[in-house]
Amino acid sequence: MLNEKNVALGKVRSSIRELFEYGKKRKEEIGEENVFDFSLGNPSVPAPPEVAEALKDIIDNTDPVALHGYTSAQGDYSVRKSVADYFNARFSTALGADCIYMTCGAAASLTITLNAILNDGDEVITFAPYFPEYKVFTEHAGGKLIALPAVAGTFKPDIKALESALNPRVKAVLINSPNNPSGVVYGEEDIRAVAGVLGKYRKEHGSSVYLISDEPYRELVFDKSVKVPCIMNYYDDSVVLYSYSKSLSLPGERIGYIAVGDRVREREELYAGIMGAGRALGFVCAPALFQQLVKRIHGVTSDISVYKRNRDVLLKALESYGYTVVRPDGAFYMFVKSCEPSAVAFCERAKKYELLLVAGDDFGAEGYVRISYCVSPATIERSLPAFRALIESYK
Repeated sequence: MLNEKNVALGKVRSSIRELFEYGKKRKEEIGEENVFDFSLGNPSVPAPPEVAEALKDIIDNTDPVALHGYTSAQGDYSVRKSVADYFNARFSTALGADCIYMTCGAAASLTITLNAILNDGDEVITFAPYFPEYKVFTEHAGGKLIALPAVAGTFKPDIKALESALNPRVKAVLINSPNNPSGVVYGEEDIRAVAGVLGKYRKEHGSSVYLISDEPYRELVFDKSVKVPCIMNYYDDSVVLYSYSKSLSLPGERIGYIAVGDRVREREELYAGIMGAGRALGFVCAPALFQQLVKRIHGVTSDISVYKRNRDVLLKALESYGYTVVRPDGAFYMFVKSCEPSAVAFCERAKKYELLLVAGDDFGAEGYVRISYCVSPATIERSLPAFRALIESYK
């Protein structure tokens, strides 16, 4: 007999993917320019020119046997050292190459890390709204995801709820900032508060809870006053997960890394667990060509000003129409309050206006919808009359 859990999982796509497939079909029927697809977080800005230049140079000037051969399971040493050196220079940490594990994007980083730390029945705490696959990844590793409600209106972590939820079964707290789906950034005050609760718990109970930060949107912040704090500077037992998918517009290339904090207690044991989980899951030797790429272009990003312009135009228009919007300071998502109690019903009505929006239910936040505005500026402009007509249909 097949594994029934995995068969069931494979038969049902996520609501985001279902909507994306519906959008493709609808575009064939009435024309792409007439469908306003805000379903998928697929970067609409091309990769920066430095990517093509670096790739061409690497391919033209590297022995192809060496270039396309295996690297070490955890990634090429020189690549890992370059990642650690850049991380240290930027965040004042002291990581070495053996704090870095190169991965096939953030999904692999999450899966490996959760499998490294969880035993059956262990718990992982996250804050709603959260990326739906967190539940899938946690349960596959034998754990249970505990989603705490965020602070109403701000969607920042509820610190009192965190204090109440901690217990001996909790092995990790998983945060995501800038957040998917809300676009909210957890500031220094938020990170200090979370770290303070976890530090107090360790003092009182003698056991550590890992703080895991999922950061594929780290570079996507739009205002100079907004900073994404490095959790390693606030809490010792920290692990950062990163992907270049969004910052470099390379989601199809699957390249990222796990960074284990240099002050993690039992750091060598944790890194060995990550190595072992990567081995067991088959996530070894991340794409060699793209390992060499990231070594050459640290600090480079795509033109995120396009996303900022999209955000500003959409935010101003939606608020003027009467929508309640959670102001996004980062990523390329916007969380909007549904015009009726059921966000699912609201999204179904939105389809009548060719607006494809994702209900917040799967993100653990009923009554809200996610708008993924990583689309062309022209799509934003064309969609505005549809958004106006949708809210007016409730009056």
